[in-house]
Amino acid sequence: MKKEELGELIIASEDMMYHVAKTLLYRDADCADAIQETIVKAFSKLHTLKSDVYAKTWLTRILINECYTVMRKEKKVVSLEDYQMEERAAETKDYSELYEAISRLSEDARLSVTLYYMEGYSVREIAGILGVTESAVKNRLSRARAKLKNELEQENSYGMES
Repeated sequence: MKKEELGELIIASEDMMYHVAKTLLYRDADCADAIQETIVKAFSKLHTLKSDVYAKTWLTRILINECYTVMRKEKKVVSLEDYQMEERAAETKDYSELYEAISRLSEDARLSVTLYYMEGYSVREIAGILGVTESAVKNRLSRARAKLKNELEQENSYGMES
């Protein structure tokens, strides 16, 4: 793959990269940092791409690794001001019930759901990206669907009682 083709892939994958980053990271600034580092690494490591067919999967894997790097850094340093601002923002944001329910899933389940339903990856592709078996991906998706169904049914039954 040539650098020009990689540039086109990155532009075409903007939304996907944001969705995946947002699945793992909550702050938009962190998402932007992870995406920017992903782009830099993708260009510098282009020679490691074995086949152009897997370019999008390869790019997604780099992004996930960058998100984990940001998460490790965030665990070390969180300013009180950032914490208070995030709390206030969380109180005022109006997320849909589904988004809220997805955000309460485990990290593995949240990532699998995002890659499968929002980004259209196959179970096999997700297994390759996450480095797990296809059975593990299927189990994560099944458990996530069950949990989401249960939570959304509970929320709807509470909403009807009010």
